[in-house]
Amino acid sequence: MMKLIIFLFLTLCSCYVSTADNKKTYIIHMSKHHMPTSYSDHTQWYDTSLKSVSDSAEMIYTYHNVIHGFSTRLTDQEAQQLESLPGILSVLPELRYELHTTRTPEFLGLEQNGNLFPQSDKEGDVIIGVLDTGVWPESKSFDDTGMGPVPSAWNGACETGTNFTASACNKKLIGARFFAKGYEATLGPIDESKENRSPRDDDGHGTHTSTTTGGSVVAGANLFGYATGSARGMAPRARVAVYKVCWVGGCFSSDILSAMDKAVSDNVNVLSLSLGGGTADYYRDSVAIGAYAAMEKGIFVSCSAGNAGPTSFSLSNVSPWITTVGAGTLDRDFPAYVNLGNGKNYSGVSLYRGPTLPDKMLPIVYAGNASNSTSGALCMPGTLIPEKVKGKLVLCDRGVNARVQKGSVVKEAGGAGMVLTNTAANGEELVADAHLLPATTVGQKAGDEIRKYVISDPNPTATIDFEGTKLGIQPSPVVASFSSRGPNTITPEILKPDVLAPGVNILAGWTGAVGPTGLADDTRRVGFNIISGTSMSCPHVSGLAALLKAAHPEWSPAAIKSALMTTSYTSYKNGKVLQDLATGNPSTPFDHGAGHVDPVSAVNPGLIYDITADDYFDFLCALNYTASQIQLVTKRNTTCDPKKTYSLGNLNYPSFAVVVPSDSTGKSGGTTVVKHTRTLTNVGSASSTYKVSTFSDSKTVQISVVPNTLTFSQVNEKKTYTVTFAVGSMPMNSNVFGRIEWSDGKFMVGSSVAVSW
Repeated sequence: MMKLIIFLFLTLCSCYVSTADNKKTYIIHMSKHHMPTSYSDHTQWYDTSLKSVSDSAEMIYTYHNVIHGFSTRLTDQEAQQLESLPGILSVLPELRYELHTTRTPEFLGLEQNGNLFPQSDKEGDVIIGVLDTGVWPESKSFDDTGMGPVPSAWNGACETGTNFTASACNKKLIGARFFAKGYEATLGPIDESKENRSPRDDDGHGTHTSTTTGGSVVAGANLFGYATGSARGMAPRARVAVYKVCWVGGCFSSDILSAMDKAVSDNVNVLSLSLGGGTADYYRDSVAIGAYAAMEKGIFVSCSAGNAGPTSFSLSNVSPWITTVGAGTLDRDFPAYVNLGNGKNYSGVSLYRGPTLPDKMLPIVYAGNASNSTSGALCMPGTLIPEKVKGKLVLCDRGVNARVQKGSVVKEAGGAGMVLTNTAANGEELVADAHLLPATTVGQKAGDEIRKYVISDPNPTATIDFEGTKLGIQPSPVVASFSSRGPNTITPEILKPDVLAPGVNILAGWTGAVGPTGLADDTRRVGFNIISGTSMSCPHVSGLAALLKAAHPEWSPAAIKSALMTTSYTSYKNGKVLQDLATGNPSTPFDHGAGHVDPVSAVNPGLIYDITADDYFDFLCALNYTASQIQLVTKRNTTCDPKKTYSLGNLNYPSFAVVVPSDSTGKSGGTTVVKHTRTLTNVGSASSTYKVSTFSDSKTVQISVVPNTLTFSQVNEKKTYTVTFAVGSMPMNSNVFGRIEWSDGKFMVGSSVAVSW
């Protein structure tokens, strides 16, 4: 169920979707420049092309901005016939995407440094578009008190539908649309007894992300008394426009493309997508194609990295014109301790609020010993024997079904409470949940010790103490175990993720349609919920981008991205590198990218790495894409210059990913030389001189920069430099990490470096 996806850190689905009629939905990319002159309208041309292969097929959507083309349902044979027609660039099967599922303004330094955003009165002119599960407009986070007129550039709408009228929008929530035609073409009509065929959010995920990025200030926000304080989005004066593309059965690429198409014509300034669908070449990736068109229009696009960590190569949304966001922790926790009958106690986390356990030790049983099922230890539905768990605490292993569902299973069987233990897959990562019964989650090490005690002691007992909210937890941030990791599987020469942002135990607005767990038997209703995922970190960066856009309206999406990346931090105040929660070891650029965002520094970055659409075109040429493949992404009817040498390493990216050919090292002890060129633009002091410093964590990689000093005499002046990476003999499949920093004594402009074989 969709409602459980935000609590299950699922691997991404990239499966093609078909039904019993042997037809599948396809997205048809047309070459705009090849429309025959006999047609006066592109839609006419599309319709004629479609009718030439199928009498019954109808267009689901026509697209005008992010691609030129349409979507329809065809048999495999019809799709092949259509692809062979003149003017057809590609016929791509539809993909199903899934969701990647307050303290943060203070944690990011925004509360104390709001005056650093000198043009913050223009924040109200910035519009953030959010593609997700819709919106609960009654949320207090959409209060528009004190907001001025809707920006005149806004071309959007507040669409009506089931339980949603135009009056649901206001000067804060200025737009709401829904896209279901692609979903319904595959799975049939939406069951309106289960979800609203309208922009209304029946899941909660969309309300959470949209209020995280641009929610108004709400005093006294909390979840059952946890995390009490003023909740606010990252850009609380920005406008929000919601595009509902996700339903109970998933999020379909034809709907996502149509939403991006509308968002571009609606004139949003930022697009936030907390969803993903695996990885594919850029010319086959609908989100990447849509994001390219948005970028050309000056729209900043932020996407979640995914929740498939800590596995390497697990990222999604990796194109260089997208800002890919990983998840880190806050300095806030919700401790709930397990006290055992042998005198030992272990720390866990919980958001449970309700009837407490008796003021005494209770018997505790391991779920695996209270079940006749092979999956009994996981507390799957129907697996527990009531006679063996009644009135007891139950120790359940994490995995397969939702964490909160395990507690529901224990409660239904008559258990008094639950201790949920991580297994090796999750290690020491602790994600708090609003359980339906007294319960806490402990890490793998504590869980192993508790399990050993419960199994070996003839009369094991335990209890749980709930401690509420604690602040100042250190170290923080740390990279969340679930946060997807690099390297980049599509283009290893582009370092991903780009940045980290808060994504663990985040408080934000919630729907009134379901309880905080999303379970059918959870009848509680809350205005705010605490959930985790890169779905939560992505809208943080979207909101920060809106703040930077308000402060610097002239900045391009790449300039905003550069400011966020080059001012991010990779170490704590004590100098130690940000920790990886999955291993307990220092994280690497494949985990944290450029580092954790620091918006206070980003508003004045000193220098930026800017990138134009022409630069991205050259990047696609460097990938050796064909003319039609490049046209799929760019919609340009141009070809790569055969006289020009294109290099992936020369895209003006704010970080460095150096890929050493496998046949050039580890053989004779020789040195391989790789050179990358970059151009910096001065956005700081009119007159300044920057000096470079480099670091490599291995002597086998030497980094040198020419020139090593850059002097600027005016704002917006550009200077170019070349980095030489001299790589010695190293074992295959090994990595070396480093850093390049430019400083004038006031500004520090940092770039992460990853060297891979």
